[in-house]
Amino acid sequence: MPLYIMMTNLTDEGRKTVKTNPQRIKEVNKEVEAMGVKILAQYVTLGQYDFINVLDAPNNETIAKVATELGSRGTLQTTTLAALTLDNFINSMK
Repeated sequence: MPLYIMMTNLTDEGRKTVKTNPQRIKEVNKEVEAMGVKILAQYVTLGQYDFINVLDAPNNETIAKVATELGSRGTLQTTTLAALTLDNFINSMK
């Protein structure tokens, strides 16, 4: 399946939620996986983004649905990039 990098920033409301209930992050992960997306890796980061997620999704439509659903809650904003593994990239150059 295609790979995606989703970079996320919490809104003020999202920061309040995480502060009072950090376990909510894992609950959201379950919701994302129920939409057909596998979370391959997840990192809390310092700097421009609060979280970086490596996701495996069946197609662009599914990842767009996830980004829209999460963003509509008002607790975070996402930026999503399509990604290729290095081997897939090299093979595509042949």
